[in-house]
Amino acid sequence: MAVELVEKFSEELVEAFSRLIPQLSQSAKQLTPQQIKEFCEQDGVYLLVFRSNEGRILGMLSLATFKIPTGKRAWIEDVVVDSAARGQGAGQKLVEAAVAHAKKIGAKTVDLTSRPSREAANRLYRRCGFKQRETNVYRYADN
Repeated sequence: MAVELVEKFSEELVEAFSRLIPQLSQSAKQLTPQQIKEFCEQDGVYLLVFRSNEGRILGMLSLATFKIPTGKRAWIEDVVVDSAARGQGAGQKLVEAAVAHAKKIGAKTVDLTSRPSREAANRLYRRCGFKQRETNVYRYADN
């Protein structure tokens, strides 16, 4: 089992996205192969995948990086592990690899959010060294 940084689009990613994204969010729309390709080609956005010993993608996360006046920052989003592979360390390996990559490319901090109801995910993030911050998260959504 291993984590890898995706370097280019592949049909294998289309299958993985179609299987994993519904497990992450029931309201998320399926991405087309072209949308997945565009996602993979963005500057400053990295896709990390967790593979089984047989090479099947069992999990993934997105790492978005950006520069602001106070330094380079990174944000982890859309962490998902296939329901059949949960509890086997895939999530922790993905998060640790994302943090290591963020450090390697010069990010000062790595942030993420998680709903309180996602108890297992919150335990995972604390195990990986994340500390809960006293902050308010605001969202503007133009529906």
